[in-house]
Amino acid sequence: MPGRRCQPGVSGRHRAGTGGGVDLSPVDYAIEANGLGKRYGRRWALAECILRVPAGQVTGLVGPNGAGKTTLLELAAGLLRPTTGAIRVSGRVGFVAQDAPLYAGLSVADHLRLGQALNDRWDAVLARRRVLAAVLDLRQRAGRLSGGQRAQLALTLAVAKLPQLLILDEPVANLDPLARRQFLDSVAEAVAASGEGITVIFSSHLVADLERACGYLILLAASQVRLAGPVGTLLASSARFASLDDLVVSYLREVPR
Repeated sequence: MPGRRCQPGVSGRHRAGTGGGVDLSPVDYAIEANGLGKRYGRRWALAECILRVPAGQVTGLVGPNGAGKTTLLELAAGLLRPTTGAIRVSGRVGFVAQDAPLYAGLSVADHLRLGQALNDRWDAVLARRRVLAAVLDLRQRAGRLSGGQRAQLALTLAVAKLPQLLILDEPVANLDPLARRQFLDSVAEAVAASGEGITVIFSSHLVADLERACGYLILLAASQVRLAGPVGTLLASSARFASLDDLVVSYLREVPR
């Protein structure tokens, strides 16, 4: 997928593109997209996407492979330019990609020093506290960390820059159940400790994780938003759905392929 590489824990600068743009002016929502589209050659990864992500809570983004989830999140992070429409983002952005990109040859301590050098609002105390809580050896090189440890370090780099919006793209996809639970708990702790009404949006194929961690859900399929709303309201809307997973599967069956 085209786009600039993002330094660990550092979101790219938002830029306007031909036919669309990104606007950082204050809005009532953490993310607001209107007529948003992204095309690669003849294929539309997103088409006429209309989206509003409520501020101050954890929002889950779910959808099948190829639905446009990563494209949407990278557009919100400023890593891609829209082909059509526009996306507006309120506040400073932290971004964690699925592969938790880190510098394999640098130690944990090196990553913290790099994060501090690249971010003017870096919270060194928070970063060190998170690293110690995750039981990460400051001398260990990132290339020698486990998948769960790399995810925790990447999350620390994103959180310590004190973002108003934290974007997580499939952060638990490659983690075992215990590491996945620990990561989700860390996200919840980061939100609670922020004290600044941080908004989190993260994508996952594991709907059970979304049901546990998120208060709001967005279903993206066939390049468009098919369902959006508070998780409790969505589940209460029909007694025939015993779980959020049942609800999502039901909607996906109705999407034309």
